[in-house]
Amino acid sequence: MHPLSKIPVTVITGFLGAGKTTLIRHLMQNPQGKRLAVLVNEFGTAGVDGDILKTCADENCPVENIVELANGCICCTVADDFIPTIEALMALPEAPDHILIETSGLALPKPLLKAFDWPAIRSRITVDGVIALADAEAVAAGRFAPDVDAVQAQREADDSLDHDTPLAEVFEDQISCADIVLLSKADLAGEDGVARARAVIEAEMPRIVSILPMTEGVIDPRVILGLGAAAEDDLDARPSHHDGADDHEHDDFDSVAIELDEVEDVKALEAAVLRLAREQNALRVKGYIAVKGKPMRMLVQAVGMRLRTQFDRPWGDRPRRSQLVVIGEQGRVDAAAIRAVLEG
Repeated sequence: MHPLSKIPVTVITGFLGAGKTTLIRHLMQNPQGKRLAVLVNEFGTAGVDGDILKTCADENCPVENIVELANGCICCTVADDFIPTIEALMALPEAPDHILIETSGLALPKPLLKAFDWPAIRSRITVDGVIALADAEAVAAGRFAPDVDAVQAQREADDSLDHDTPLAEVFEDQISCADIVLLSKADLAGEDGVARARAVIEAEMPRIVSILPMTEGVIDPRVILGLGAAAEDDLDARPSHHDGADDHEHDDFDSVAIELDEVEDVKALEAAVLRLAREQNALRVKGYIAVKGKPMRMLVQAVGMRLRTQFDRPWGDRPRRSQLVVIGEQGRVDAAAIRAVLEG
């Protein structure tokens, strides 16, 4: 069967807070006449990203077409979670024309691509393309990519040296696997920052791919959908730090979910969330807050010292439950200290 006769799947990967959910919202609002389905793989149990996307559901992507998996990285739970979920999406009364997969920010894309070779699904779906999002401002500042020349020189001098942090390895694996790299938050980076970020990524890429700036998740869907890459058959061109390993783990990261009472002082909560980045090594904070006297829930999303809050929808019949998920590197997540900061 020719790949184009299969249901195409776009894998959207990227580091924590790179803008994957914002991009998918844009695609849902501009489906180009396609009926979409979305699979969201979150790290932690709060289901924030999936909840955000369900607020955008319509006839082109109804709520039943949006599925959340929070039992771990889908490339680690292929038989139990990923394959049954894909089969369920393909078995919907109206089969989707295109499936979008939002991976966890910690996911390594190559093991996920290998899952598309499973007999149960390989004749029915194909990876249309892998889209990697990278925060242009962060990359320009050198936070998640090394100085390639310097690292290469050190490696040549001593093969036993390992100068990559776990975060850098995740970042490099994601962009190395991509068919297109989108530099998100291009407006914050500016032209010079975008140029620097592009240069860093070009130096890391094993082959030539398009690297495009993007702001607020807005990009022409025709640019990133319909690539026909059949990425599951092109693994050798997508090198990974983990090639040759039988499997992989995400023990480099820990998460903790903190339940809070209704919040009276939003500014104090925002200051506390920013303290988590400064004092508790938090990489990412996300969740919903019940604000006293407000009928709408407040969405909180923080990446390092960058924080965004907004009232997104009424609580309605849902319990007014405040919960924040905090993600950090392994061994540096102190649940008690995090709770003390948030409740202080």
